[in-house]
Amino acid sequence: MEKIKCDWCMGSTLYQEYHDKEWGVPSFDDQHLFEMLILEGNQAGLSWSTILNKREHFREAFDGFNAEKMAKYSEEKVQELLQNPGIIRNKLKVRAAITNAQIYLKIKDSGMSFSDYFWRFNDGKVTVNAFKTLKEVPATSPISDAMSKQMKKDGFKFVGSTIMYAHMQATGMVNDHIVDCFRYQECKEMA
Repeated sequence: MEKIKCDWCMGSTLYQEYHDKEWGVPSFDDQHLFEMLILEGNQAGLSWSTILNKREHFREAFDGFNAEKMAKYSEEKVQELLQNPGIIRNKLKVRAAITNAQIYLKIKDSGMSFSDYFWRFNDGKVTVNAFKTLKEVPATSPISDAMSKQMKKDGFKFVGSTIMYAHMQATGMVNDHIVDCFRYQECKEMA
């Protein structure tokens, strides 16, 4: 018998694999949270499947999302990235990734982990919703609004409330699997 899954992941095997193994799993890993921040920012205006299909190219182009290297990218490196067909070649998004790496390092240099930076908005806890259909799932929340506002104040780019809510879903700060999805209970037990 085939397992019930959230409808949004039915487009491809890659999408289903991401849904089944990663989406909604609580992450406290600074590196993963940073990678997802860059990927979610690049998704703005595009489909998540576009980003997933380019994820390995992003990893290669951005030195494995190594913030120390990214923060020091030269104008020459920016131009190289803008010519790379494997990533989203948007000047604002490429420059935002570099800025976000610099802010990420400032946070770490202050003694706070990136995980603590994010999870403080949710008091370190997973929000477990109980939506029956995809139509019920919101695009933003009061927490993503507050997170977005603070992140913009801190200097981050491409961190609107919708992007940050997607980041919360992807990194398991919120469990938005529909209740009939087999991952709902699994992710709920990780909360």
